[in-house]
Amino acid sequence: MTRARRPDPPPLETNDVRIAVAGTVAWAIALVTLLIIGTDDRWWLWVCVTGIAIGLFAIWYVPRLQSGRAREEAARAARRTPE
Repeated sequence: MTRARRPDPPPLETNDVRIAVAGTVAWAIALVTLLIIGTDDRWWLWVCVTGIAIGLFAIWYVPRLQSGRAREEAARAARRTPE
């Protein structure tokens, strides 16, 4: 005999921009540290620069993604609701 399945919990609300900012700051700290220490391997510097660039893109993109998803959900809810 199988038990009835419980409903899925609602998605966890997170602040994705704060996470992107934290990652970008971490990459910036790593870059400054490598510049202070001085390294012969230049590719580590480019890894940090790439991490910063991706983080800045995420800071720009995530709010637009979330607002677009919210608009789609509102439109979907409006279609479901009979008037």
